[in-house]
Amino acid sequence: MIKKVGFVGLGTVGRHMAINLMKGHYDLTVFDNNAETVSELVKLGANGAATAIEATKGKDLVIVILAEKEELEAALSTETGFLAGLDPGTILVDMGTHSLETTLELSEKAAKQRIMFLEAPVWGSKEHAANGLLTILAGGDLATLGRCRELFSYLSLNLIHMGEVGSATRMKFVVTLFQAHMMEGLSEALVFGDKLGFSADRILEVFDSGGLASPLAHSKGRTISRGDFSRNLALKYVTEGLRTVKTAAALTELDLPGNDAVLKVYEQAVEDGRGEEDFSAVIKVLRR
Repeated sequence: MIKKVGFVGLGTVGRHMAINLMKGHYDLTVFDNNAETVSELVKLGANGAATAIEATKGKDLVIVILAEKEELEAALSTETGFLAGLDPGTILVDMGTHSLETTLELSEKAAKQRIMFLEAPVWGSKEHAANGLLTILAGGDLATLGRCRELFSYLSLNLIHMGEVGSATRMKFVVTLFQAHMMEGLSEALVFGDKLGFSADRILEVFDSGGLASPLAHSKGRTISRGDFSRNLALKYVTEGLRTVKTAAALTELDLPGNDAVLKVYEQAVEDGRGEEDFSAVIKVLRR
């Protein structure tokens, strides 16, 4: 039975995930480079750790949700890496979105130490995380995943087992591509419609009435119309995801001209200083 849980990475999504885990009455220890966030969770009932090693040693299960470079440092560093300190039999769950190479490297390192590894990239916004409505795409041993289902139920509405390690990462590439394209396409439609004399509300009314209706278009369209670009999913992370898609496509010798075009728009938004805003802020590039 999973009782002691370590959690590394309390960013926009991770913070809310950790808070939701406390509803399951787990013995939760958290770590993040932002000491204020750790202190906030300690006040809510978690144990705070000064290092990633401290947060993960002696645990039944460890969740890590960090950007790729940060995760590699936290896990594999010869000086501060926590992976070498995990006990055999510990379940290590990587819930970040990374390159396939990084996912497979972490899996291989874990296997050598008899650590059970699951890749479980999450899909959703800050609001989904806060309400326990994320989608988890899981790759790895099905029996190990079965042991995690109760814990994952505090984080997600949907848990989809994609297959062996690597399969969930590959599916997340597909999700990233489509989601980013939808947002850029919605942005172009709103800018174009405005030039033709239509308000955002009227355009969205038409979209919602037929085959173009979608939760993303509805929710993001409304926040754009209000001028609200507060961060739910950071634009910089979507941009990084599109670059990963481009790399993965190249390895399969596949040309994705639409992805190349959309990536340029997101990269311009990052260059303009929009990286920390919500990814809907990509519309600001088009409004010039």
